Amino acid sequence: QVQVVESGGGLVQAGGSLRLSCTASGLTFPNYAMGWFRQAPGKEREGVSCITWSSLSTIYGPSVKGRFTISRDNAKNTLYLQMNSLKPEDTAMYYCRAESRPYYFSGCSSTVAGGYWGQGAQVTVSS
Repeated sequence: QVQVVESGGGLVQAGGSLRLSCTASGLTFPNYAMGWFRQAPGKEREGVSCITWSSLSTIYGPSVKGRFTISRDNAKNTLYLQMNSLKPEDTAMYYCRAESRPYYFSGCSSTVAGGYWGQGAQVTVSS
């Protein structure tokens, strides 16, 4: 059974930083593309950042490019999202997603379907 668990959310002032972590078990983590998505109340889900299994390719949403950095440690089965220069509009529930099968990448758009999702980590940025 695949389990995806996020951690590291919290409350931070605008301009501050947070790092989210995501662990995935029940799958061979190094073989799976991973991603971060977010959803704020009343808004559609947004693709934040995604990374392929080998880390050779990363994708960032336009609203976070230059401020957020995605990375992974395959030895620890862990995905990270370093968030710097946080803005109030970054406030959302952040979800980690593992791709549906190994060596496959369906993209990082808001409409990505399937895969394995975590329960989410709340990030709140105060002004």
